[in-house]
Amino acid sequence: MTGVPIGDLESASAVLAGASSVLVLTGAGVSTASGIPDYRGPQGVWTVNPAAERDSFADVYARDSSVREQAWRRLLSRAESPPQPNAAHHCLARFEATGRLSLLVTQNIDGLHLAAGTTPERLVEAHGHVRNVRCLDCDARQATTTVLARVAEGESDPRCRALVEGRPCGGVLATTIVRFGDAPDPAEMHRATRAARQCDVMLCVGSTLSVYPVAGLVMTALDYGARVVIVNNAATDYDPSALCLRGDITDLLPALLGC
Repeated sequence: MTGVPIGDLESASAVLAGASSVLVLTGAGVSTASGIPDYRGPQGVWTVNPAAERDSFADVYARDSSVREQAWRRLLSRAESPPQPNAAHHCLARFEATGRLSLLVTQNIDGLHLAAGTTPERLVEAHGHVRNVRCLDCDARQATTTVLARVAEGESDPRCRALVEGRPCGGVLATTIVRFGDAPDPAEMHRATRAARQCDVMLCVGSTLSVYPVAGLVMTALDYGARVVIVNNAATDYDPSALCLRGDITDLLPALLGC
């Protein structure tokens, strides 16, 4: 925990220990120890190569086959050697067992919170996930593994095979993630907003808190009287209103939550 003043850790631990309802928000920094690079950190994908952010826009994905081909190749490669939950994911799953976790809202699409044992009832995947695929034209749904099998067999840009009026749709396929230009599921955002209004403490981990509407949950929590604790390697706009810790997340979370 190099660089983290012990007094800050003690203060934040005390705030969390005294809370009966804790809302947790996680970002890409929670998964870097699992081998998944973040986006906006000091060595993030978009920090190193700002042009790469363009590929995360919904309209770019829909019209550019090369972007889709790269996306399917990355998914296939990851499926062949899937990342595993790290100590931070496991710590948060154990924290749920204390009964004090009201909700865990994640901006991550990797599914590692579920893999670590966080229950679906306590999880909001605000930016979607990669377990399912939908057609951008007819909205037919299927498991991602089914489409990846086609990619492995040589289809670089698989298209929808669902029958529409007796003929294959042929529409563009995409995993059920929220890209720039898409809107998060309103029902899931309602769950998250309600938790932000009701929590005693909001714990933000591994996020620059710069992507909205999810980042706006912090202001909601503050407006409703919650304390905010931020664990992140880079500064955020909400730091002046929070207790902030810097350091290795896989070390800090167990120390912070006692799990």
